[in-house]
Amino acid sequence: MSSPARPSLIQEIMTGTLTAEQLTAGTSAVISSLIRIGIIVLISFLVMRVVSRLIDRLFKSREDEQRVLIRDNRRLMTLRTVIKSFVRYMVYFVGGIMVLGELGVNTSGLVAGAGIAGVALGFGAQNLVRDVLTGFFILFEDQFAVGDYVSISGVSGVVEEIGLRVTKVRDFAGQLHVVPNGSISLVTNFRGRAMRVMFDVQVPYSTNVELAIGVLQDAFDRQRESIPDIVDGPTVLGVQDLGDSGIALRVWATAQPMQQWSLERQLKLLVKKVMDDNGISVAYPHRYIIIDGQPSSADSAGEETRPRSDRAS
Repeated sequence: MSSPARPSLIQEIMTGTLTAEQLTAGTSAVISSLIRIGIIVLISFLVMRVVSRLIDRLFKSREDEQRVLIRDNRRLMTLRTVIKSFVRYMVYFVGGIMVLGELGVNTSGLVAGAGIAGVALGFGAQNLVRDVLTGFFILFEDQFAVGDYVSISGVSGVVEEIGLRVTKVRDFAGQLHVVPNGSISLVTNFRGRAMRVMFDVQVPYSTNVELAIGVLQDAFDRQRESIPDIVDGPTVLGVQDLGDSGIALRVWATAQPMQQWSLERQLKLLVKKVMDDNGISVAYPHRYIIIDGQPSSADSAGEETRPRSDRAS
């Protein structure tokens, strides 16, 4: 027959059966365990601080190298954030296991049970697992990095943060979009590419088209060096359309990433000044009005003209 189980320390204290020697020994054991737990917590904190500084120093030295491109710096910044997060979670896990061991918990059984629970949790948290795995692929395949201008999952903007589970993108309205990594199926990355600028200039049919094209192109050639955002162009491609109100001349250029809107505004302002200086007007809609059988031309700004119906019957 098996011997009866020995009462625990707490039970002996409550029943008053604990001797003074046992109480002293138990108190010493508790204090010793608390000290060891404190040491474990302190060491965990110091390890995180030291490793974090080492990672920062390692990546800082890489960022300071002149041969490293801007996109590489962005990738290094993303890698640094993810590695620091991974190290922090590992330290938490190891430190937590050691603390539980000091509290008398059977950690070997706990780890085995955690493995079984992890498998069961994996079936119930497939989206979470998919997000994390996709986050690793995004990071190590260098699909995009912090600071890139991208279009993902119907959201266009600048990447502010890449985590193991979500990616944060801020659009140009200032709104922050949190996109689960697992839902990212198509990525359009505009990193390092010149952005296209293209618009049409409407001139009346009475305009000398060749003269207008030459005047605009000469102005573009003179001002090209003074506009730093230009990569290529600007160029007047020629007649794009013969519309209802006038002739459309297409202007094309390429700009530095994220500067296409600014360049387009600058070019349109330059076009307006050049046209004013050379007496070239901008085309606008015209309408012919019939009054008592006599045609006359009238400028239209969107007003509706109706036929007269005040004749005597």
